[in-house]
Amino acid sequence: MIIARFTCEILRAIPVGEISVVARVARPGRSVELLEATASAGGREVARASAWRVLKTGDVSVESRLPAPAGLPDGTPTRPHADWGDGYLSAIEWRGVRGSFSAPGPATVWTRMRYPLVPDEEPSPLERVLAIADSGNGVSWELDIARWHFINPELTVHLHREAVGEWICLDAQTAIAAAGAGLATSVLSDLDGPVGVGAQSLLVAPRQAAAG
Repeated sequence: MIIARFTCEILRAIPVGEISVVARVARPGRSVELLEATASAGGREVARASAWRVLKTGDVSVESRLPAPAGLPDGTPTRPHADWGDGYLSAIEWRGVRGSFSAPGPATVWTRMRYPLVPDEEPSPLERVLAIADSGNGVSWELDIARWHFINPELTVHLHREAVGEWICLDAQTAIAAAGAGLATSVLSDLDGPVGVGAQSLLVAPRQAAAG
């Protein structure tokens, strides 16, 4: 079977520490299944995920009409914004095609994981895509991160095929309304072309000034 849709709801801050995960098949089936999982820390749920997976059938395919990404650029990897901290950003190799970490607006970046999620375990195609899909609002930022929050409480990814290889392209853009909500959308691709799309609802709010 193949995961066709994945959604993660981020319920609260997820600590760097011990996490317990419980997963189940919520709707079993021979052709369609719904999977659910929860992650907890300190006795409190911190995230929930659900995914629809469908049976792989036949050899019929129709080419995606999503825009194909620009080719993988050679040269030195792109460095993220210095004010954005470290950790995840250093765990991913970034190669910019359009836009810039240092300037607002839509952006296209090729990425690959420098390390596996689990030591000595090869990441699956789904893991490679999902590890990058949550970066759409970050690479296509429109507001100064020093003055504004643009936090996504959820991520939804729809896939029409499995990714191939270690490189994943993220072509993202962000729209923000005056009411305080935003939406980041992205096209996700491998070296053979698009594999799906991602979307993130955004909370947009000014950061509180530090006490003097």
